Amino acid sequence: MENLGKTPHLLLDTAKGKRYFPLVGRNYWTIGRGRENDFAIGDHCISRNHAILQSTETGGFLLIDLGSRNGSFVNGRRVGIPASLKNGDQVTFGKTNVEFYCPPREFGTLPTYNSFDRDTMVLHERRLTSVMVVDMRNFTILTRQLDEKILSSLIGNWFRQAGEIIRSAGSWVDKYIGDAVMAIWFHGENEVTQADVLQIFQAVNDLNTMTKTLSRQYPVPFELTIGAGINTGYSMVGNTGSGDHPDYTAIGDTVNAAFRLESATKELKLDVAIGEETYLYSVELKQIEQLFSQNTVNLKGYDKPTLTYGVTFQDLEKLLELNE
Repeated sequence: MENLGKTPHLLLDTAKGKRYFPLVGRNYWTIGRGRENDFAIGDHCISRNHAILQSTETGGFLLIDLGSRNGSFVNGRRVGIPASLKNGDQVTFGKTNVEFYCPPREFGTLPTYNSFDRDTMVLHERRLTSVMVVDMRNFTILTRQLDEKILSSLIGNWFRQAGEIIRSAGSWVDKYIGDAVMAIWFHGENEVTQADVLQIFQAVNDLNTMTKTLSRQYPVPFELTIGAGINTGYSMVGNTGSGDHPDYTAIGDTVNAAFRLESATKELKLDVAIGEETYLYSVELKQIEQLFSQNTVNLKGYDKPTLTYGVTFQDLEKLLELNE
């Protein structure tokens, strides 16, 4: 317990004493009434899957409400969009109050692994991966035009359903970033199968269908749309999980390019952009040459133009039907 002052954590006062939730060894933690959550809290006012705490690359933390019935609050203010937490913030889930601790000196540094995660193993290896980044379009405009409570429910539902779709496709949400999610698929040592590619394309298509459905369920000022970037290549993969919660994440150019490809979809006026390597692993799919367009784009941070292949969701759905 002597290291608690240096360890980011949540503190909950209960009738049986204080409960500490250390925030180390992972990228994000789920909070809710259900036992499957990382931090399960027995409060009937808390939703089964209530919220997510996400660590950032700079050492900070974001609180993301998952469209919970009774809301998440920071210092009495309801969380509508992902909210940054500061040391000493009072956080409320339903009717349960917790305190957030992260001493200022910890921000911008890597977590210190101590007695709370003594079983944590940090491993790094070079793996063949596919990285998908999906972003909700015009989200800033939406935050200005939609009631805060409705916005919180909408974005929470989108995050939750996105997580379910991605998990069913053999991956998980590695990062929740504002109005976007990032997912990683691990492949064999030297190959990506056609089934692997179709699984990823199906996940993107399902995310689009889900987003359209939410558009009809909420009083939004315009139809919700998403853009996606998919890139395949070798990444450095780290396992910083512990116990029953292994936590894998990838870093490197493959990941960076996936984010840039998603941004490029706006310039290309297309819905999905994939990297050259992803396309090469997809080239045997029926009619992919007719449905995907070849483009050369200047990705931010890259010296040379990048070859990419783009498609609309309408044509992506055709591709999936042809290759069932």
